[in-house]
Amino acid sequence: MSTKQFLFSGFGGQGILFAGKFLAYKGLIDDKQVSWLPSYGPEMRGGTASCSVIVSDEPVGSPIVSNPDMLIAMNLPSLDRYESSVAPGGVIFADSTLIERKVNRDDVTVYYIPATRLASENGMPTLANMIIIGKVLKVLGDFDEASIRATLGKVISAKHADMLEVNLKAMQLGADYE
Repeated sequence: MSTKQFLFSGFGGQGILFAGKFLAYKGLIDDKQVSWLPSYGPEMRGGTASCSVIVSDEPVGSPIVSNPDMLIAMNLPSLDRYESSVAPGGVIFADSTLIERKVNRDDVTVYYIPATRLASENGMPTLANMIIIGKVLKVLGDFDEASIRATLGKVISAKHADMLEVNLKAMQLGADYE
């Protein structure tokens, strides 16, 4: 990987910022240069949230992601808004539980993951974001449990330390989803 630009987008409350923060911290732990730029609407939950992450072998000049290599769309408004901005040859990860339509482009690779349904069925209703992150890391060839565990240890607060194993399980579900 030289430089990868990611755009996460969905409703507030779906863990969009947490997923982006996880990926940024994983980059740091893997000794990469990173940028993490959150953006959210005025509502705490239910408004729009997006997050740009750049992970690179070289210093990151600007945190702005205009044409992401990878789009993680957790709802239909996010796919509608950002589908056209993905770089040709890029990858789109769509939560197919909440996005019923197919991607209109044929110059990108698309993964439809029913993350919200999988999270609900497996007793982890708030972890659809981490299921998709598991799939992202698998596609990147970067699903390394030791690195993931170390990263989770950094991004999960001490107050929620009991969530480390369930987050790891969610990510494994995503990585294993075909």
